[in-house]
Amino acid sequence: MIRRPHVLLSAAVTVSLLAGCTTASSPGQQFGQRIAPSASSSSPQSSPQSSAAAGACRWSPVAAGNQPAIKDVGTPPATVPSGTKATMTLTTNLGVVEIAMDAKAAPCAVASFAYLAGKKFFDGTACHRLTTAGLFVLQCGDPSGTSTGGPAYQFAEENLGTQPGYRRGSVALARTQDPGTSGSQFFINYDDNPMLPADYTRFGTVTKGMDVIDKVADGGVKPGGISPDDGAPKVGIVLRQVTVVYS
Repeated sequence: MIRRPHVLLSAAVTVSLLAGCTTASSPGQQFGQRIAPSASSSSPQSSPQSSAAAGACRWSPVAAGNQPAIKDVGTPPATVPSGTKATMTLTTNLGVVEIAMDAKAAPCAVASFAYLAGKKFFDGTACHRLTTAGLFVLQCGDPSGTSTGGPAYQFAEENLGTQPGYRRGSVALARTQDPGTSGSQFFINYDDNPMLPADYTRFGTVTKGMDVIDKVADGGVKPGGISPDDGAPKVGIVLRQVTVVYS
């Protein structure tokens, strides 16, 4: 199985890609394969009820093979914890970021984060992507730092709803261009992203540490990325420890 990059595109970026602004040999070619549907798309999507029917989640295996981007730490239990709220704490080299998680709207996403955090899956990993024009996000959760990494399982999207939904401080899961490919990569919206289609599981809101995220965003993007506005952040941020506690 070929691992595709977990990406998210604004409507404006999607239009430029469809217009042929990238070529087959350009670094953006992989991202151009991600055609972001509108909120009214008829492509199959999931809801909290379908992805966690009867209090259980479905984890689809991803064959690791010889792919170093996959970090196999097993699979979470099928049964979802009973809590409806949880707190994810990101202890970083720049300070602490706390995220209030909605385990009622996105039970499988929160359960997955709790499992991976317990396995120290995120510890020592860097946030690998910052976007600063048209789309304003910091993307983290890839232990390989390649944009193709994740656990040895994936699951359906939840809590998609309608737009606008990706406001400053909201946190959601990235996925590939295919539905049902949520994994460990997540993005923090450091500004409103009203043009981003409702394709990505919204599971939480930053309640502490937005100043940390803003510091990274203000630093801009390192040269050599997908574009001058899309690549690794100049101000490096490393997740030293991630914990999830249900309440």
